[in-house]
Amino acid sequence: MSGLRIVRLANFVAPASGGLRTALRELGKGFKEAGHDPVLIVPGDRASDRETEQGRVITLPGPLLPGTGGYRVLTDRRRVARVLEELAPDRLEVSDRTTLRWTGKWARRARVPAVMVSHETADGVLRTWGLPEGTARRAADALNVRTAHTYSRVVCTTEFAEREFVRIGARNVVRAPLGVDLVERHPALRDAGLRDRHARVDESLLVMCTRLSVEKRPGTGLDALEALLRRGREAVLVVAGDGPLRARLEQRARERALPVTFLGHVADRRLLGALQASADVCLAPGPAETFGLAALEAMACGTPVAVSTSSALPEVIGSAGAVAADHGEAFADAVDMLLERPEAERREAARARAECFGWSTAVEAFLAAHDATVPRRARAFAPEGVA
Repeated sequence: MSGLRIVRLANFVAPASGGLRTALRELGKGFKEAGHDPVLIVPGDRASDRETEQGRVITLPGPLLPGTGGYRVLTDRRRVARVLEELAPDRLEVSDRTTLRWTGKWARRARVPAVMVSHETADGVLRTWGLPEGTARRAADALNVRTAHTYSRVVCTTEFAEREFVRIGARNVVRAPLGVDLVERHPALRDAGLRDRHARVDESLLVMCTRLSVEKRPGTGLDALEALLRRGREAVLVVAGDGPLRARLEQRARERALPVTFLGHVADRRLLGALQASADVCLAPGPAETFGLAALEAMACGTPVAVSTSSALPEVIGSAGAVAADHGEAFADAVDMLLERPEAERREAARARAECFGWSTAVEAFLAAHDATVPRRARAFAPEGVA
């Protein structure tokens, strides 16, 4: 089979960084290296069309969502449909279970196999926005029934993400994990000078790399720090990330005299990796995470992670991290538990667990979900007669 044109649509892609942006980039690179033709369509402030390492990226104008700190959405359905028709995809991959769900019907009419990627649990997101558990579950089930019916396949990155589709009896769900760059993220990034800049020798350095928005629950990180300080643990927190809650969190840190440094968005990926590698523990309090790339990147850097028990991350980190209920005291307990382990042991365990999640495995699983084979490469260097 020759390479397929795999058109990917995504909304809610952070302007400069974030797990979804990383996943889209790495999967696109993998599709391209496998001989396929990936095309990504995302919203932006203006139209553009460019060739990149992840394939062709088409940006269509999309309005800002108020209160989200920069998220945009593709709202012009006619324009998106027109672009899809011009591209004539062999496969469609959609990374937005709400505002882009209409593309499943477009794909059916065009007879294009379409995949919906579940990057978050519907009921988890609804709960973080304040809906009661029962209401969130019923609404999620109704949404998921329609999603499973509309798309050829639903891709879930973890068993945790798959459960809400199993609950409704969906039979077209496949599992495909995400991954981490094990070359770019590694323990050797640990930087003593960077660590000294943020923490004294007798202080524990906690790092939280997350979008500062309601569904990520970044306030739990400050709660955990406050609980640790009450217990007599010398600790500081560095927050890498931006979002609509930043001003409120900064005000809270000032009012309570908490030793928190807000770095905002860190564009330098090597610097971000050095920060993760130099931490004693990283925090991932988001309760609706279905994979958690930032946590996995920290572990690739040799730093253990304390994660929300409500998320998929307990499944991802295994025994190399610590699990906590969704409040500060529990996260403080998790940090204490991790710090009680010998440093070399906890760092080796974190890296070893991350090595289970390379991007090549993720790319193969996503291509399998598309029924997209990896084309045979030229065998100029193979011995004669070797198949």
